[in-house]
Amino acid sequence: MFSNLTPVVKNLLLANVLIFALSGLIRIDLVDIMGLRYVLADQFAPHQLITYMFMHGGWGHLFSNMFALFIFGPLLERFWGPKKFFLFYMITGIGAGILYGMVNFYEVRQVQTAAERYMESPNYESFTAFMAEHASGYYSSIYDFIDDYGNNQDNGRYIEQSKVYVSQIYQQISNVPMVGASGAVFGILMAFGLLFPNTELMLLIPPMPVKAKYLVTFYGLYELYSGVQRNPGDNVAHWAHLGGMLIAYILIRIWRNQRNTFY
Repeated sequence: MFSNLTPVVKNLLLANVLIFALSGLIRIDLVDIMGLRYVLADQFAPHQLITYMFMHGGWGHLFSNMFALFIFGPLLERFWGPKKFFLFYMITGIGAGILYGMVNFYEVRQVQTAAERYMESPNYESFTAFMAEHASGYYSSIYDFIDDYGNNQDNGRYIEQSKVYVSQIYQQISNVPMVGASGAVFGILMAFGLLFPNTELMLLIPPMPVKAKYLVTFYGLYELYSGVQRNPGDNVAHWAHLGGMLIAYILIRIWRNQRNTFY
């Protein structure tokens, strides 16, 4: 099985696994350095558009991405050649990071505006509205405070504490780094579905064959739905996944139009 690995796929697998293992051995927080930050955050750096692809949030996150790279990557590398495959991987990953950053900028700015508005005119109704819209997952952890605040709406101590909570929530939302090779991996999935649409893949759950074009369509629609819904507690970067798929689609369309010079 491993003897069929192509050079770039093998090196990408090794790089991701070694960096993840290294992050558990050293005292330096690599996620803090390599993760993709909110573009206006003090910790943001341009190199994060590349390094975020080589850092993962856990073994499950790492395994799912590397398994997909292992399954779909070798055929694409043989089809394009190592240089073009690596170029494709990097461009889709960077493009996914850029699209995620654009959506993240819009979302964080909304929270920032709401937080600033609350600081100017704090009151119980505005606090509960802010929590419901921007921090519903945080709501239960301060339920007792919210209940007490409702019974003491003119108490300065509760008003000041509510400001602290609003500030903490904004800081938390604006400082969460995005990590993982998912954007590039979803680009690979899109490429596989476009170039080999009728190839049948065997699903694990349920155990049934499905053509690549249908699997890619399902994933694309699911990610779009999840990105728009953005359910509380959902920490998956759906817009990065969609960004990888979008950049992959554009690249392949361009390369098809340049077939005489590219392939």
